[in-house]
This record gives sequence, structure tokens and C-alpha cells, in this order.
Amino acid sequence: MAQLYFYYSAMNAGKSTSLLQSSYNYNERGMRTLIFTAEIDTRFGKGKVSSRIGLSADAHLFNQQTDIGELIRNENRKEKVHCVLIDECQFLTKAQVEQLCKVTDYDDIPVLCYGLRTDFSGELFSGSQYLLAWADKLVELKTICHCGRKASRVLRFDGEGVAIYDGEQVDIGGNEKYVSVCRKHYMDAISKAKERRR
Repeated sequence: MAQLYFYYSAMNAGKSTSLLQSSYNYNERGMRTLIFTAEIDTRFGKGKVSSRIGLSADAHLFNQQTDIGELIRNENRKEKVHCVLIDECQFLTKAQVEQLCKVTDYDDIPVLCYGLRTDFSGELFSGSQYLLAWADKLVELKTICHCGRKASRVLRFDGEGVAIYDGEQVDIGGNEKYVSVCRKHYMDAISKAKERRR
């Protein structure tokens, strides 16, 4: 029986590496995978999933208007799809998460989603909210803060290295803009940023 998985973490926990390894495992056994990534994230080129350790693969793109369920069904009609893997799944809409549930339940195709749970202000992304609510399996991929504790939050910094605590939810970037930290160091950085603003 197929299941819907949500692999979540803070940044730099190896989500893309894990996705690419899962796809490779299916492909090695002669099984076809479909990989998707968010159109909005072009850091590694359009239509690419890349990991920090140098692995990469081509991917289908999705945006908020994409009928991801229909796209998967069309591909499955052409040639059997054994697994669907979604990178940057925090950018999925509620409707798209519903579509993935239907792919899992009615087309019997496993769907593995990889993404952030919360944004830089500690709020859930839409895709993450509904995956947390509806996925069959929730798996936390862990990374660590500079202090050695588990990193569960993501800090966004401005050009001067000061933590940002308000603004647009989505601002694509990597290590130059974001760092994963534990709750304590997140709260400390936000407190310092608020003091500076006074």
C-alpha cells in the first residue's frame, strides 16, 4: 500500500541528498521515479534538484497553479511511475497536498515530500501545514546548531548579519542568508535584533 511521507527539517539537514538517494534506490531496481521541485527556487538552475554534496537530478517544476495530481497521472499513463519525490514541498498549496493524497490513495503511488516545516519567523508554510496534518508518515531529518543542540529553527539575516524577524515569508536563498539554529539561539538572535531596532 502506497503512503504519503513528509520528511521535514530546518535548512542543511540533507533533505535533497535524501531525496536523491531515494530516487537512485528506485532507479537502481529498474523502477521509474518522478522528481518535482518548486519553480520559484532557481538557486541550482531551473528544473534541478541539487544537494550540497554535489548530487543532482533533473526535475519537473511546480508552481501554485500546477495540477500536480493530473501531471503525475499523465506520466503514469505513458509509463508506470513507481514513486513521486517532491523537493521544496513547503511551497505546495493545500489543493496540491490534497492531489498528492489522491495519487497515493487512488493511484497507489508512494509520494515522498521533502521540505522545511517552518519559515524564518517560526510560522508553518502552507504545504508543510497540510503535510503535517495529512501525511501517513512524518520523519524529522535532524541537523545541529553551532552549539551542538538540535537545530529546529531557521534564522534569516540581512546584509549586515542582523537577524530579520518580519517581512515576506518567501525569500529564496542559501547559507548567505539563512542559518539553522536551536530554539534558544533563535530567540537570542531575535531579541538582539529587536533591541537594535529600538
